[in-house]
Amino acid sequence: MSDATNGFPLDGSATEGSANGLPTLAAPRTSTSRMIADALRTAIVEGTLAPDAPLRQDAIARHFSVSAIPVREALRQLASEGWARIEVNKGASVASLSRDEAREIYEIRSALESLALGLAIPNHTAASLRDVSALAAAAKRERDPSLYVARNEDFHMSLYAPAGRPQLMDMLVTLHRRGERYLRLKFGFPAYKGESDAEHAEILAAVKRRDVAAAQALVAAHLLGTGELIYQFLTDRQAERAAAQPAAKKARAPSPASPASSRSRSRTPDEASS
Repeated sequence: MSDATNGFPLDGSATEGSANGLPTLAAPRTSTSRMIADALRTAIVEGTLAPDAPLRQDAIARHFSVSAIPVREALRQLASEGWARIEVNKGASVASLSRDEAREIYEIRSALESLALGLAIPNHTAASLRDVSALAAAAKRERDPSLYVARNEDFHMSLYAPAGRPQLMDMLVTLHRRGERYLRLKFGFPAYKGESDAEHAEILAAVKRRDVAAAQALVAAHLLGTGELIYQFLTDRQAERAAAQPAAKKARAPSPASPASSRSRSRTPDEASS
């Protein structure tokens, strides 16, 4: 017969080492592991930790004065979000920037955010639209890359909040987080930021008109365009690095010895006896 119950409190006496028949839990480490994950994520976003840089558990634990357990949890969290990779016998390292991942993230965002916007528009109010307008203006003024990422996410998420789809919103938050490193690349294109801000204004205008089809088309084009821009940027950078490798190897190679120096010089009798 099963001892399962349909809810709390559990009937029956507590067994040794347990409470109400359930095993006791260790002290929560969630806040510590989250703090470490947030700190490492910030370092990755800001470039302090470069792609492929090792993430050594012992060094991280010493830095934060903690045991290895919360560090291991933080690294698993970062790996699940795409910020790090964990390989058997190699440990953890910062995930590389991937042009394919960047494009895919924005393709998925395009589909899901079009859906969210279509669900949200009928529920927007004058007050919610004022909030969205203020967030769009804040993103347009922002010049700090780290702050712009937050302003941009706030604008987009405020557009979709009235949809009333919490699971969809959770998915979008995850995608925004996965795309943070890639979004920062747009600051290498000053003209593009202005274009992006103008597209935000067009999307907002369509939302205010309650033009669902136009708003969905605009947000889809906005996100797909960003994904293609980042994809092309990373493609060009990869090609430049590949082209630079032979030149770097050539520069490091020792210069060939001259014919005169390569021949053994005959020793005179005096030199031979010295």
